Parts: sequence; C-alpha cells; structure tokens
Amino acid sequence: MQENFKDVITKLRKEKGLTQLELAKKLNITDKAVSKWERGISYPDISSISLLAKALDTDTSYLIDLCEKESKINPYSKKEDANKLMILIFNAIALAMGISVTVLIILNQIKTKNAILLLGIGLFSLSISLLIKNNKDN
Repeated sequence: MQENFKDVITKLRKEKGLTQLELAKKLNITDKAVSKWERGISYPDISSISLLAKALDTDTSYLIDLCEKESKINPYSKKEDANKLMILIFNAIALAMGISVTVLIILNQIKTKNAILLLGIGLFSLSISLLIKNNKDN
C-alpha cells in the first residue's frame, strides 16, 4: 500500500502522543490547518515542512516527497475544481437571466428587445457551461 501525506502525518502525530492542537502550537499555526492536512484538504506551507518534520521526528525530504507524489497523481484537480466553479457560475447566470425576464414580464417592466437580450445572455452562458462540461468529459 502506498503511503499518503495525510495518513503519515496522522500516524506520526499520534505516535508522538500529540493532539492536533498541540502539534499546531509547536508550528505556530491553527489546529484547523493540521486538521485540513490530516483530511487531505490541504498541505502545509513549504516554510512549515521543516518544522513539521522536526516536531514529528521525521525527514523533511520524506514529507516533501509525499506531497510531490500526491500532486503528480492528480495534477488536474485544481483545473477540475475551476471547471466545476465555472459551470456553476454560468448556470447561475443563465438561471438569473431567465428568472429576471419572467419577473419583469409579469410586472410589465421590460421591453421585448431587452427581454430578448437578457435571454440571449442566459442562453450564451448556458452554452458556455455545456462547452466546459463537454470539454471536461473528453
């Protein structure tokens, strides 16, 4: 079984008999940061690696190697997160345009050409969202 950063940090911390808070205090960071490392949500700042290695009686290069290996396993995770966010934003724009036009038509507060323009923006946003999604799937 291949070691991963979060499991190694958790194991070493527990072997030293430290809580997340105690380890965090040694590193002058919050226990929430340690928790994120141990859940695999984030990695320590490069300046914290040597302090972390010292606190856990391990080698700095070992911890750096673990981080590098994990970033090479899934180098597109940040791109995938950005794609998901862009899809969400463009879908929200499309929905907002549709709702806006509907409400303004009900209130008789919009001209036809403006309604068409807003719906066009919504359709354009929806098509961009679909393009991003299709590009991501290929």
